[in-house]
Amino acid sequence: MEKLMIFAEMLVPVAAIVLVSTIGWVVVTWLKVRNGYPLSDGWGRAVYPKSSDETVERIRLLSQENAQLRAELGSIKDRLVNVERIVTDGSHLLEQEIEKLRGKRN
Repeated sequence: MEKLMIFAEMLVPVAAIVLVSTIGWVVVTWLKVRNGYPLSDGWGRAVYPKSSDETVERIRLLSQENAQLRAELGSIKDRLVNVERIVTDGSHLLEQEIEKLRGKRN
């Protein structure tokens, strides 16, 4: 009977520790998934995402798209330099350039 009382007294703290540990594990896993961190197993190996042909292909396509966007951004920067030059030029110089263009057309 005395052993049963000791067991009953220890059951509540042990159950509380197990419950808190489980809730902590669930919260940490949820935060990892929510923020895009890879999940790992008990040995520290990544469970997800696994490297497969599909992920390699996605990375290749994203790299190509990134290169295209960088090239487009470079051309937009060049165009912006021209627009800034036109805007900051004096109105007299701009007027002269317009008249030169009109003269070439006629």
